[in-house]
Amino acid sequence: MRKTLKEIAELIGGELLGDGNTVITGVSGIEGAGKGEITFLANPKYFPLLEKTQASAVITPRDTESALKPLVRVDNPSLAFAKILSVFAPYEAKRPQGVHSTAILGKDVKLGRNVAIGPYAVIEEAASIGDNTVIYAGSFVGHHSAIGADTLIYPNVSIREQVTVGSRVIIHSGTVIGSDGFGFATIDGLHHKIPQIGTVEIGDDVEIGANVTIDRARFDKTVIGKGTKIDNLVQIAHNVVTGENCIIVAQAGISGSTSLGKNVTLAGQAGLVGHITIGDNAIVMAQSGVSKSVPEGAMVWGYPAKPEKIAKRVNACVHNLPRLYNTVAELKKKIAELELKLKNG
Repeated sequence: MRKTLKEIAELIGGELLGDGNTVITGVSGIEGAGKGEITFLANPKYFPLLEKTQASAVITPRDTESALKPLVRVDNPSLAFAKILSVFAPYEAKRPQGVHSTAILGKDVKLGRNVAIGPYAVIEEAASIGDNTVIYAGSFVGHHSAIGADTLIYPNVSIREQVTVGSRVIIHSGTVIGSDGFGFATIDGLHHKIPQIGTVEIGDDVEIGANVTIDRARFDKTVIGKGTKIDNLVQIAHNVVTGENCIIVAQAGISGSTSLGKNVTLAGQAGLVGHITIGDNAIVMAQSGVSKSVPEGAMVWGYPAKPEKIAKRVNACVHNLPRLYNTVAELKKKIAELELKLKNG
């Protein structure tokens, strides 16, 4: 593949600075790029690499003034680079075609057009699969579940009974949707299971990473809002509701009946107690323990989570505790010496 820098700028709607006839033959990260390759720069902390990279051209934010090599300035360098990647290195996954002879389909299963089901997949009775959806080997779809169109379900995914999955959804291997919520009543020291008779509803354009668990509701439904992206190893408990376009990063855990607004971000290993609300556009920073509701637009951090600026001040004070301890010890010693002098006249 060979393209001029001018052609690339037109492809991504960018502003060209430099020689448009520069020939680009490949793509790479900014540190490993060489002659003939194009790279991108999105994070300001990597700006010193702009003058060091061996790439022939760099995609940068609009406010980049100049560099020693040709630039293509865009609004979102990461998104623009992804578009170029699809041209220079298109992803060609080998997907199943048709229904494999070893797949098991129950009674009254409804398949849309161009559905593909891989080896040893099980689709139970009265389930429905939308047009162009692909279900890889070993996956399970429970009875009366519904999966929309153009959805991709990778191997060994379990979608339990009466679950709804939207269109253009991607679910990665090992994920379980519709497992029982964690509900028990403890009587005389014994834990009695509470039936979990609700369901799960996954909106359109959601992506769910590997080994994610999303529990079915005790009553009603657990909801993952349209456009939400969930990383690997996330636990979402029964009756949780997320708004649209949320980002939930690896190892986050959301306890039962908690609600997330739109565009909420939960960073890695964030933990949320149950029955609270996280407002629209709020950000919960990594490893935070959230014990109460978070207002719209807030950024919280720490355990228990506090507004970011307060949490950082508290953290700074904690780091100063050894010095403070020594200071107090010295002051106590001096006070004791003064008291002794006063006592002895």
